[in-house]
Amino acid sequence: MARNLDMTALRSFVAVADCGGVTRAAGFLNLTQSAVSMQLKRLEESLDLKLLDRSARTIALTANGEQLLSYARRMLDLNDEVFGRLTAQEFEGEITLGVPHDIVYPSIPQVLQQFNHAFPRMRVHLVSSFTLKLKEMLAKGEADLILTTEDTLDAGGETLAELPLVWVGAVNGSAWRQRPLRLAFEHKCLFRKGVQKALDDAGIPWQMAIESDQSRTIEASVSADLAVHAMLVGSTPPQSETVQHGGALPELQSKQVNLYSTDMARGQAFNALSDLLRGSFEMRLATRGIAAQ
Repeated sequence: MARNLDMTALRSFVAVADCGGVTRAAGFLNLTQSAVSMQLKRLEESLDLKLLDRSARTIALTANGEQLLSYARRMLDLNDEVFGRLTAQEFEGEITLGVPHDIVYPSIPQVLQQFNHAFPRMRVHLVSSFTLKLKEMLAKGEADLILTTEDTLDAGGETLAELPLVWVGAVNGSAWRQRPLRLAFEHKCLFRKGVQKALDDAGIPWQMAIESDQSRTIEASVSADLAVHAMLVGSTPPQSETVQHGGALPELQSKQVNLYSTDMARGQAFNALSDLLRGSFEMRLATRGIAAQ
């Protein structure tokens, strides 16, 4: 006799694996903690397998759980694609989404993938630029939805997260030890003045060693150990790392990740994309143990 897996239980299982716990997964899924726990129990009973190791303070996957997770992601992706292809044909058009260079990863690719599954006929035009440029585009009607990284929130916006800036350097690099400290920043980066002030207040000499309008140039220079940079926690490129300076460099301020939209940008697809952006940063805060603002 054929047996069927419960897709709702699988979705809860994946959420628990991604969020690192039942409580955070329940918030992400908008369910009660008891409902998520019941779905996990039902899933384990249906497979007659232990999927989660609950012996430690944090929930971990068993070997069977790790194997199921791979299957579950593929099944949910296919499930969402089927529903999107067959039920969302009335949604057609384009949404222009603006995102600063330094927060495209790791959240935005996953958001775009999820949105495409739900609204396959909608096109998201992704624009990556500086906060000032993105706000200009929004004001001119050239963008429908933008994320920004800034100190304050303007009228009509919504703060999704407040994340600390961290020092970024080459993997196992030593540029952060040099004095004067060599800095690498884009010309229009909103972080650079605050970083310079923090160094001045700490009495640390510095020089703007590398400047460019291209983020790739800055990333390449930092990864080559020619200078250091500052980025929001969790956004460090794979070829660089957060500098473990042990207090040799000043702590940096936090920045807000804000969401803005045009008055004309409304509708189910637009709201779904906005919700995915909110959810991605809620999960990012949860997985890093940072309280939502």
